[in-house]
Amino acid sequence: MAAAQRNACRRLQLPRLSNKIVGMIVTIDGPAGAGKSSAARGVAHRLGFRFLDTGAMYRAVACAALQRGVDLNDGNALAALTAELEIEVTEDQVLLDGQDVSRAIRTSEVTAAVKHVADNPNIRSHLVRLQQRTAHDHHTVTEGRDQGTVAFPNAECKIFLTATPQERARRRQADLEARGETVSVDEVLQQQNLRDQQDAEREVGRMAKAEDAVEVITDGMTASGVIDALEAIVRSKM
Repeated sequence: MAAAQRNACRRLQLPRLSNKIVGMIVTIDGPAGAGKSSAARGVAHRLGFRFLDTGAMYRAVACAALQRGVDLNDGNALAALTAELEIEVTEDQVLLDGQDVSRAIRTSEVTAAVKHVADNPNIRSHLVRLQQRTAHDHHTVTEGRDQGTVAFPNAECKIFLTATPQERARRRQADLEARGETVSVDEVLQQQNLRDQQDAEREVGRMAKAEDAVEVITDGMTASGVIDALEAIVRSKM
């Protein structure tokens, strides 16, 4: 076991089964642009937990489909492609068949394509199993859209992170601009509102707040302030 994990386990005093540490799962769900990834990463770092960016997995599949010319409207072809891919999400990188696609999966083109992946029940089932295997026997902070409701319904701590649509659009526009993409806040807001509607109406992997989740609205909060608030919530569940 890594030193960081040993220290985290001592600090948290989590229960043991025989000689095996029982991993604590923290889920952070919410809409696009709520700052889930950065907040989850920060909380995981504070606690010495593993960070799992599940949205990056779906983006990696969409990126692969675009790169290989797979018809986004062909659900069977997308599912077959997913089964062949090797996707690894580490603390700092997203690897697709060994290639670093951390920046490539954040483009507007991939964002527009990811709905075809996220709506496919076979792909979701495959990636949820991958998420569960990745978090198995590890203290994990995992973020996405259905982590507390589908992937980890028995998680010890569930958080629903959100912000107003205008605030989320402003953050997304700034993020895209930092990556060299020029797009107005109004354009981002229009795309975001459509995605919010699609996410809420999906037949599979619908975005929903788990009944036992703690809701956190981040408008007006600094990045470090959000991490402070989430860390306090997680510690209260230990």
